[in-house]
Amino acid sequence: MRRIGSTPFAFPNFSGATRQLVLINLCTYFALLLASLTSASSGSSLASLLAFEPSSFLHGLLWQPLTYSFVHFGITGTLFELLSLWFIAGFLENFHSSNWVWWLYGVSVLGTAAAAILIYLLSQTLHFALPAYPIYGSFGGVFGMLAAIGLLYGDTEFLLMFVIGIKARYLAIIYGVVAIAMMFGQQRMYAFAQLGGAVAGLLFVRTAPRRGISFAVSEGLYGIRNRYYRWKRRRAAKKFEVYMRSQGRTVRFDGQGRVIHEDPDDRSRWN
Repeated sequence: MRRIGSTPFAFPNFSGATRQLVLINLCTYFALLLASLTSASSGSSLASLLAFEPSSFLHGLLWQPLTYSFVHFGITGTLFELLSLWFIAGFLENFHSSNWVWWLYGVSVLGTAAAAILIYLLSQTLHFALPAYPIYGSFGGVFGMLAAIGLLYGDTEFLLMFVIGIKARYLAIIYGVVAIAMMFGQQRMYAFAQLGGAVAGLLFVRTAPRRGISFAVSEGLYGIRNRYYRWKRRRAAKKFEVYMRSQGRTVRFDGQGRVIHEDPDDRSRWN
């Protein structure tokens, strides 16, 4: 694990994936705010379409696991979430590429939604009461990135409440304990989903390719293309072997379709 010194209270660079994430969240917040000012019913209906509800997702609103993280209500909560997003994503972007930060955020957001779906299905199967609250906000992505910092840069010190210095690993553990405690209250779906985002972030850090998922995907596609070309070459080689035997000559190819043997004692009308 890399060891980094204490992090002072200062805003990180506002660029790359950090700037994109914060601006998208801000634009969505003001768009929903303007929609609600124009018409309260249209604003609430649009927010309900974008926020995440497991029952709505299972009935066809398949975009909600991606859009809910950009939906915010209330200036105080929005400000806290976006400041947290700025600090945490900006910190990670000092050591990783913008694509890596985007992937980490996206995987954490999807992990949050998957955990919410899981506890919803369990409540339906086991018939226990689960208060249904729509899930919105970037808390899952932020928690996933915080868990990644705790794993990769656990000795880095942050300022808790802008006053108390605390190591990243302990900060992530505190957030996790709070989420576990919330599971015994009315917001158990929210808390379980938040833990799902942290677990997804940790799994991403453990399993993500070192050179990025985009690079791994492109390499995989090139590998599929190359295997297809090798298969065509082998098939053509087999056809050529059959043809040459019909002409009285023996030609052999290896598994890659390359010539490995031609009988020097073969006497035919072509020699």
